[in-house]
Amino acid sequence: MLEKVDLSALRDQCEAIIAAFRRLAVDVLVGMVPDECPPNVVFQRDLFLMTPDGAVLGRPASRQRAGEERHTAAVLASAGYPILRTLTGRATFEGADALWADPELVLVGTGFRTNTAGARKVGGALRGCGARTERIPLGPGVQHLLGTVVFLDHRLAAVHAAAATPPLRAVLHGLGFRLLDFDPTEELVLRRGLNLVVVEPGLVLMPSGAPGIRRALGAAGVQAEEVEMGDYVKAAGGLGCVTGILHRS
Repeated sequence: MLEKVDLSALRDQCEAIIAAFRRLAVDVLVGMVPDECPPNVVFQRDLFLMTPDGAVLGRPASRQRAGEERHTAAVLASAGYPILRTLTGRATFEGADALWADPELVLVGTGFRTNTAGARKVGGALRGCGARTERIPLGPGVQHLLGTVVFLDHRLAAVHAAAATPPLRAVLHGLGFRLLDFDPTEELVLRRGLNLVVVEPGLVLMPSGAPGIRRALGAAGVQAEEVEMGDYVKAAGGLGCVTGILHRS
């Protein structure tokens, strides 16, 4: 945690996030977990990757998050989602390091959260779904691929200018993506303004308090709705971190 979190405010913000998604016609599954769960379990994006055939469970590298994935597995299973793969041995994987670039390609970032062994196991699971993976080594100090690139439309992506390495840019350009570069401003780094969720091509739900990022998205033809995320940011996460994607049409 970056600051002391107000639990009452966090609960209010959770309800506001659910309401905002539902206003945008998104079905929401609220994962209820036992009280003894460690607090970072609220950041569900790290704990699984959904595929057409079921979920690949995360296996967090950080000691304080170890074992959180079993609670996610229980929530998913109770909702009827099959568990496609779990990781063992030395493999580590966090779902925020795996991004669907198109229906047949997933980019997998490797660094200090997802290692090469984890990326290989994720790749094996996805091959069975008819998809391939491309491994993207992350730059120094970069936590997740999700914090580096966000796919906004079929061929439009936002990138964190200081974290997007030349190899990543080359892959994105090779796929035909136009890139919107965002400098590491206070809005991006401290307010997590680019830690957002794409609801449909050209429509995003983003944290409030980042008007510059919202204007830049609008200028690129992306509509942005906002929701308050302040206490999640104190907990070192953002809207994209909180939201595990279960299905996209």
